[in-house]
Amino acid sequence: MWYLVVGAVFTGYGILDGFDLGAGAWHLFFRKEQSRRIALNAVGPVWDGNEVWLVIGGGTLFAGFPVVYGSLFSAMYVPLMLFLFMLIFRAISIEFRSKEEMKWWRRMWDINYSVSSAMLAFLLGVVLGNVLLGMPLDDNYEFTGSWLNFLNPYAILVGITTLALFMMHGAIYLTMKTEDRLFAKVHYLLTRSIIAFVVLFVILTLYTLLYVPHLSDGLKDNVALFGVPLLSVLAIANIPRLVTKRKYLKAFVFSSLTVGLLLITVALELYPVIILDTSGAGNDITVYNAVASNKSLGIMLTFVAVGGPLAVGYTAFVYKTFWGKVRLDEHSY
Repeated sequence: MWYLVVGAVFTGYGILDGFDLGAGAWHLFFRKEQSRRIALNAVGPVWDGNEVWLVIGGGTLFAGFPVVYGSLFSAMYVPLMLFLFMLIFRAISIEFRSKEEMKWWRRMWDINYSVSSAMLAFLLGVVLGNVLLGMPLDDNYEFTGSWLNFLNPYAILVGITTLALFMMHGAIYLTMKTEDRLFAKVHYLLTRSIIAFVVLFVILTLYTLLYVPHLSDGLKDNVALFGVPLLSVLAIANIPRLVTKRKYLKAFVFSSLTVGLLLITVALELYPVIILDTSGAGNDITVYNAVASNKSLGIMLTFVAVGGPLAVGYTAFVYKTFWGKVRLDEHSY
């Protein structure tokens, strides 16, 4: 049950922060000052709330699977510290950009905002790719390799695909928040991002089947589980159809489903192993040898039962409050 809780929280983070990271990655593609302000204010009311789900995800991972938390964060110290710096730079870019009128000032923060958004999406994919691939562990579940091992072709491919997915997700969101010429520009970028993501997704799928075969072992043992990746493919196929019909809200729902279904597929491929030991010593970290005590999990599930609906309800309230096209005023970024 706690494996499902952790998965649900990180899925929520991927869906929510995914679109505002993607929107930020597009920022430098908008040339005009007003266009950049509109794009920035499209995510302005929600970006910090979206990142709360990352904090909750880290907390649930630490509380439920402390061995995974310790091994993963110590092994990936360099990429995760880089990820943290990018989070900080992105946050201050959003807050500082409009504090001064000078062009060089705003241009500097525009670059920081766009680059940090793209890097965050890429680094999330790199971390996920390494979790899928596995890493060398000793008897104490400590990482025995070098941090340079994380820059392998598979992890980089997962990182680029994640970036493409989030940029598509973010472009769909921006179509619902923009009008007129900016809307036309976003729609053009959206069509290109769909093509890029589909091509990368196909390449990544073939690479995984050919060179990372252990990920499909669990699915082969239970044919019914193939329904989840099949639903992922159908969700992806539905996005360009809905965009062509200009049904952007439905397209956003299906891009959210794509993020969720792909992460569910990852969870099914890994279970019960969370981190595979690639050293050959059999020191895999699993759901069962990394978990906290049953009493701890039971207590924490009570907090989840109370806090989960509150978090979801608050998030829904915020999105309902700020729904609709962006209108700039004196309080805007």
